[in-house]
Parts: sequence; C-alpha cells; structure tokens
Amino acid sequence: MDNLTHSLVGALIGQMGLKRKTGLAMPTLIIAANIPDIDVVATLLGGHQHLAIRRGITHGPIAMVVLPLLLWAAMLWFDRWQTRRGKRPDKRLPIHKGWLLALAYLGCLSHPLFDWFNSYGIRLLEPFSSQWFYGDSIFIIDVWILAGLIAGIWLSKRRENNGTGNPFGPSRIAASTIVVYICANLAITSVAEQYASNKVYRKPSFIAANPVPVAFWQREMLWQNEFEIGSALFSFLTFGWTGEKRVAREPLDERVGEATAADPEADAFIFWSRMELVTVKEINGVDTAIVTDQRFTNPWVVDRFTVKVPLPKKAP
Repeated sequence: MDNLTHSLVGALIGQMGLKRKTGLAMPTLIIAANIPDIDVVATLLGGHQHLAIRRGITHGPIAMVVLPLLLWAAMLWFDRWQTRRGKRPDKRLPIHKGWLLALAYLGCLSHPLFDWFNSYGIRLLEPFSSQWFYGDSIFIIDVWILAGLIAGIWLSKRRENNGTGNPFGPSRIAASTIVVYICANLAITSVAEQYASNKVYRKPSFIAANPVPVAFWQREMLWQNEFEIGSALFSFLTFGWTGEKRVAREPLDERVGEATAADPEADAFIFWSRMELVTVKEINGVDTAIVTDQRFTNPWVVDRFTVKVPLPKKAP
C-alpha cells in the first residue's frame, strides 16, 4: 500500500487505546508501519533493477524480527537522550520497555499484511524463498480505507480533546469496519477468480484479479494460457463481465531467452514479473524484445514497467 495508508494504520492502532500503554507509542507505531519500505533506497540503482529488491528481504521473516528490535532500541535511546538534555516533554508517559517493543512489532507486521492485499505482491519468505504472494483484493491506494482511517482517527482525537465519550470508540469502530471491508474484498476476488476459471475456455496457467480504483466491487480479470492472453472487467454487482478481450499468444522468439538473461534490466524485471508479456518489434532496424507485465499495461504506468532488449540477428 502507499505510505500514507501505512502511516494511518499505525496511527489508528495507537488511537484505539494502545498509545496509553507507554511513552513514544504513536511515533513508534507510525515509524514501524513504514520501516520495511527502507528498501526504497534500491531505486537509486535506476532503471528496473530495483524491482528485484523491492518488497523482498525487508518484508521477510528476518526483517520482521530484526527491524522492530532496531526501532525499539532507537526509541529507547531517543527518550534517554532527551532526558539527559532536559528536553523530554513533561506530558510524555513513562517508557514501558515491554509495551514499546510489542508496539514496534505490531506496527511492523501491519506493513507486509497490507502490502499483501494488492496485486503488486510481496515476497513474504525472502531470503529463504523468492516466491511472490498476492491478495489481489485492495487497490494500492484505496480511497475507502483512507477515508475510514482518517475518519476514525479524527473523530477519536476530537472526543479526546473535548473530553466527551469514549475517546477510542470511533477508532475501534473504524478498525472493525475496515476489517469487514477487506474481508468482503477478499471474498469478491475469490468469486471473480472462480468466475474467470469457469468462463475461460482453456484453463488459465496464470490468472489475476486486479483491483481497480474506487470501484471496489470490480476486478480487472487478467489471464494467460498456452494459446491466448485475455482480459475482462468483472463486476460483483452484476455477477458478470464486460469488455472481454482475447489475443492469440505468439510463439516466443528463440532469441529472447538468452538476450533477456544477459541483460541485467530485463533479468531483474522478469524475476519481479508475475504475468510477463514479450513481443518482438523492429526498432531502428533492430529486432527488439519488448518485455512488459500484463498487470501494468495501462497507458499511465506502462512506461515504468517496460524493458526493451535488442536481439541478436537471426542465424542465416
């Protein structure tokens, strides 16, 4: 998910009452909810090689053990540093080491969970396995989740500031509503995938239910098999799909495999890709393999998810 959503998830957890368990609870939860994304530094590599690193080792089991410990140690140091300098806020609660560590783990674990919900995916077992896991249920920036998070936190803070009612009630209601919403979306994806499996004449070897912005009841169904590549827009409201498209799958040019394996950009992209598409076109007189991913062929983003690899000349 986007980092605003991750931050608000951490804040909502704190606003449900856990922020009263220890000093520095809220900053710990918010930072922890974002800290697995330290792999964003991989974008400094440029090109597409960072894709082979993103949502990998910093989202895996070793990171889920180590990162909260590092954050916990940093927050303890920060509190002591402020105390020594006489800068520690008087209103800050005393530090409870156990609770602070628990909140660091809770916030950190929320990150891969929410990343799993969308179709970008996450390598949950890295470095032990590079297998991708996908929830295919929530768009990467979900306005309904954002609205629920913001409303819950704002209403809860307003009650807290005004001293009226249970200050944590709105956040808890918001959290419960978001959980129900996510479960409903997981169910919609399951129904959409089963519908597609039954509708596609030849059983798909790959199938994805791409969430779409705002219209959470819809899924952009994508599939591939040995003979064709297809797509359609499924609606849970009408229990059917529209705009079905099928394209015959062309035989893969025998030069592509070796050329893409030798190209670091293409190799990283294919390692990351879930539903790769390869076409061969002549560009400036040179046969070129154009590698994309079927999930990201929208004109708004396709350039960010496309690699072009010149191919050697065909043997005479």
